[in-house]
Order: sequence, then structure tokens, then C-alpha cells
Amino acid sequence: MTALRAPFTGPTLRRAVFCLVGVLSAVVILAVPALVPALGALILRATGGMSRQPAPVVAPIFLVLFPLTVALLVVLAAPIGRATGAMHRRLADRLLDVRVDAPPPRPSKRLGALVADGPGWRAVGYGLLKVPLAIPQGYGVFCYVLGPVNLSYPLWWPLFRNHPPGTRLGPVWALTPFGAIGTRTLAGTFLIAAAGLAMLLVAPWLMRAGTTADVAAMRRLLGPRRLAERVRELQVSRARAIDDAATMMRRLERDLHDGAQIRLATLAMNLGMATEKLGADGPPPDLAQARELVALAHRGAKDALADLRDLVRGIHPPVLDNGLGDALATLGTSSAVPVAVTVELPARPAPAIETIAYFCAAELLANAAKHSRATRVGLDVGGSAERLTLTVTDDGVGGAYPDGPGLTGLARRIAVVDGRMRVHSPAGGPTRVEIELPTHV
Repeated sequence: MTALRAPFTGPTLRRAVFCLVGVLSAVVILAVPALVPALGALILRATGGMSRQPAPVVAPIFLVLFPLTVALLVVLAAPIGRATGAMHRRLADRLLDVRVDAPPPRPSKRLGALVADGPGWRAVGYGLLKVPLAIPQGYGVFCYVLGPVNLSYPLWWPLFRNHPPGTRLGPVWALTPFGAIGTRTLAGTFLIAAAGLAMLLVAPWLMRAGTTADVAAMRRLLGPRRLAERVRELQVSRARAIDDAATMMRRLERDLHDGAQIRLATLAMNLGMATEKLGADGPPPDLAQARELVALAHRGAKDALADLRDLVRGIHPPVLDNGLGDALATLGTSSAVPVAVTVELPARPAPAIETIAYFCAAELLANAAKHSRATRVGLDVGGSAERLTLTVTDDGVGGAYPDGPGLTGLARRIAVVDGRMRVHSPAGGPTRVEIELPTHV
């Protein structure tokens, strides 16, 4: 059924448009080599080279203008390649839902920068590669367009071939990838219809093959080089790490100011008032009020210690000193939803990775308890000596979006150490969030 529905889906139609544009681009590119002889002929005509002017008059003008024309084409090749590459990236984004990042901009507009523009010449190479890539794309579009036409032959034959008996008619021809098929009878149109059905069914796979190869070439030649992309990722990760550090410092300052600092100030005030009530000289001390103030100070000291413990736990949970397995088991017991914890690691990761994995698990369990309406949650940690994989699954209602504020924060945190996150949460559930982290920073 999938093969029968494939020709009539929206992605197939958009892929056909992309393939058609690719074929037209290949035709234009094939026409470019003809421009140089044509320009030479125009120069000869303009300078009178095709008339009976003497050669000593025509030759110097031609020898100057023709190399200048070729040099102009060489200078303009890279900018034109960049422009056409940007067009193909936009088409891939809109029609194939494939995003290819743009290469870094040209550092200068000087003539030397135009000629030495690496991304521009790679785009020119992609344009040349469009010619062989257009072959499967052209076959796919050919089958996609002419398949329904051939399939309709038995339908219109009785309308236009209703001549009297004994009339000798010429054959009706149909185009197929294997050549032209002709028929003079209604029975022959069913053979053409069978060929049209086969063309229609195979067209989506031909176009898919062509667009897959095209997208691979696009990523290789029209996108940024791997080193430049890596540098940009590191720049973004560094900026995010700085922002996260600044956010954490502001949070610590706010928590200390609003929590422990106020409690300690209250403690100091109560102890001072108790000292005044006891008094070193003068009237007899008010022991009852002094005891009450000391009791308030004692409670304030315990509350301040609790605030400081929570603050320290938010920076680095002490339970992580015993390993990630014990820390996650303790975290699971404090969850509002029953959690099944499984940790199987060949070796202990770096402390920074353990901390990130712990806080990611805590955030995911909190999200499951708040939003998923799940009855049970699975927390699994595994991996190899190089990669750690943390997976949280629940049987809730689903609908978690990777672009949500909670998951976006997790993605930013793990991106600092080259981590990756995958979210699968269809409406109605279940939800599965998988986080991959390196075991060492």
C-alpha cells in the first residue's frame, strides 16, 4: 500500500519539483560552454573579423578582448556559484525539508578574494556535478509526468478512435523509458497503460535516489567545511557555557541573599536580643524571653543549614561522590512517580559528565512528574568507554516538544560537552528522551 500511495503524497510532488529544477539547472550549465565560442564570434563580428578587414587590424583587437572576456568569466564564476548555491539550499529547505547551513561569507570584496573564494568554487563544482545528478532526477520526472498520461490511453481511445469498421488507422505512440510503444487497437492500449502504471510507481524511488545523492553533494560542497563548522559549534558552545555560568552565579547570589543570608541575619539578631535579656548587670534577667529567643535562634540556625545544604546540592550533589548509579537510585526514590533505575557502565565517567547526567535525569524526571501524567518511568544508563547514553521513558500522554523551555535548556547544557539529545514523544505517548554524552571532557 505504501508503494501505491507514494506517487500521490505531498513530499513526492515537492520532490518532483526539485528534480525538475535540477534538470533545468543541468541544461543551463551544459549551455555555458557554448558561451565562450559565441562570445568569440560576437567579438569577431563587432571588430569586423567576419568582414574583409585585413588581419593586422582585427587580430590585435581580438587577442585583447577575447582573453578579457574569459578572465571576466573566471572572476564571476565564484560569485555566480555562491548565488546559485544559495538558491539550491533554499529549494532543498522548502521542498525537501533539508537544511544545509550556509558557508562562511567572503572575507573581502577584493579581486583576489573573488578568485580565491573556496566556497564559491566548491559551489561551481556542485553546479558541474548537477549534470550527472540530473540523469536519475530527469528519469524520475519523465516517469512521474508521462506515467499518468500513458495510464489514460484506454480511457480516451473509445472517444477518439471510433472510426467505422475496416478503416485502417495509423499507430498511436506512447513514450516510455524503454522507447516508444505504438498500437492500433484497444487491446494494445492496455499494454501502454501497464507501462504507465509501472512508470508511475517507480518514479518516486527514482526521484528519491536522485535527491538523496543531490543532498549529499549539497552538504559536501555547499555547506561549511567540517573544520569551519566545528569552530562555529565551539564558539556557540563557549557562548552558551558563559551564559550558563553567569545564570548560575546570579541564581546562587539570589538564593544566598533571599535564603541563608536572611536566616543568618535573623539568627544574629535573636542572639543579640537574648544577650540583652540575660544582661551582665542591672536588673534580674528575663529568663523566659531569653529562652524563647535562643529557641528561635536555634530554629533559624537549622533552617539556614538546610538552605545551605540545598544550595550545595544544586551545585554538586554529595551523593555523586559514590558514583552515578547510587546518585540516580537516590534520585529515583525521591520521585513522585515510580522509577525503575538501571545503570550499566563499563567505567566511571568524568566527574563533570556525571554531574551533567545527574541534572539531566533530575530535570527529565521532574518533567515527567509534572506534565506527562505517567504511572511509571524508566531511567536507563548505559554505553561504552567513549559514550554514555541516558534514556528516560514514561507511559504518559506524550506531546513533549524539543523546542520547549525545559528540553531546550537541557540541549544547551549537553551541547557544551558535544552531547546530543533525541526526543520521541507522539501525542498519546509514550515519551522517550535519549541523551548521549562523552565519558570524558
